[in-house]
Amino acid sequence: MKVLVIGAGNMGLTYSEGMASSPLLGKHNLKIFDTDPKKIETLSKEPHFDVYDNLDDCLPKADIVFVAVKPYHSEDLFKEMKPKINNQQIIVSLMAGVTIDTIKEQLGAIKVVRAMPNLPAKVGKGVTSYTESEAVSKIELIMVRNLLDTTGTSIHVNTEKFIDASTGISGSGPAYVFYFMQSMLEAALKMGFSDYDSKILVSNTFEGAIELFNQSNLSPEGWIDRVASKGGTTQAAIDSMEDNNVKQLIQDAAYAAFDRAVELGKDK
Repeated sequence: MKVLVIGAGNMGLTYSEGMASSPLLGKHNLKIFDTDPKKIETLSKEPHFDVYDNLDDCLPKADIVFVAVKPYHSEDLFKEMKPKINNQQIIVSLMAGVTIDTIKEQLGAIKVVRAMPNLPAKVGKGVTSYTESEAVSKIELIMVRNLLDTTGTSIHVNTEKFIDASTGISGSGPAYVFYFMQSMLEAALKMGFSDYDSKILVSNTFEGAIELFNQSNLSPEGWIDRVASKGGTTQAAIDSMEDNNVKQLIQDAAYAAFDRAVELGKDK
C-alpha cells in the first residue's frame, strides 16, 4: 500500500508523522507532496517518508491519496491532479466544507472519503469523523480507518451531514476548550496567582476532570452533582453559569460552527 499526502501543513504533516510511526507502511510507502521549497528542504531530511515537489513523480503510483490543503486551494489543485489519477485510487479529503460530490465532479475520482480531523491529532489524541462515496469497498474503508487511527481514534458516520456536525463539536471543539481555559487562567491571575501556578491549576484541573469522565460511566451532570454541595462554592459557580445561560451559549456556538461548515460546502 502506497500512501501520498498532498500538503505538508499542520494536518498533512500530523497524519504523515502518525502513519510513519505506525507499522502499517514500509519505509518508502509514504510520500509527501508540497510546493514550498523551505518545507521540501526540511522534510527531505526526514527518514520516514519520501518528499516530492512534482505530482507526476508521486501521484500516479499512490493507492491512497490524502488531500490536506486549504479548501480555497482545492479547485486549482484538482485541475492539476485530474489527468494523473485513476479510478482505483482512494482520495481522502481532510478539507473542511468540500463535499464528496464536489471532489468527484472537479477531480473525476469515484472513490472518495471525506474526513474531519481535529487539532489534538498532533499529540495522538485526535478524533476524526469520516464517510465515503458508494464506490469505496468495506475493505478499502477499513484500510483508510486504520490510517486515520494513527493520530488517535475515528468514528464512521453515515452521511456528510454528520461531517459538518462533527465540525461543530470535535473539529472546532478544541478552541472552545481553550476559550474556557483562557477564561479560567485570567480569573486565576486576577485572584493573585502567578502565571506558572495559574497554568498548573487550570491544566491539571481539565486533565483530571477528563480522566474521571473517561474512567467511569457517570455523566458530566453526575460528576457536577458529586462536586457541588448545596450552598457550597461549586454550586455558587454553577448557579452563576446557569443564570447567565452559559450552557445555551456553548450550544449556540457549536451550531454556529456547524452552520458555517454547511455554508462552506454550498460555496464550493
